[in-house]
Amino acid sequence: MNKGDLVSAVAEKANLTKVQATEALDAAIDAITAALKAGDEVKLVGFGTFAVADRAAGTARNPRTGETIKVPASKTPKFKAGAGLKEAVNGK
Repeated sequence: MNKGDLVSAVAEKANLTKVQATEALDAAIDAITAALKAGDEVKLVGFGTFAVADRAAGTARNPRTGETIKVPASKTPKFKAGAGLKEAVNGK
């Protein structure tokens, strides 16, 4: 499923136009992104939790040359599925 498919599904399920569903989906994504950027967690009960994790600096190897390169520390978004989503996916 891509974003267009998701917009269509939301529009149909919520009885919205595709334009309204696109705006709603974009607003939700923007709100989640802003919260993560600020260092906050986003908890959607029954669905899951979005959070930011710190990645330590390290070294890696270029597979073509074998040269060792330094990888800087960074932050990465993480998602942990909630119980309701896990149950839905597992058919329970």
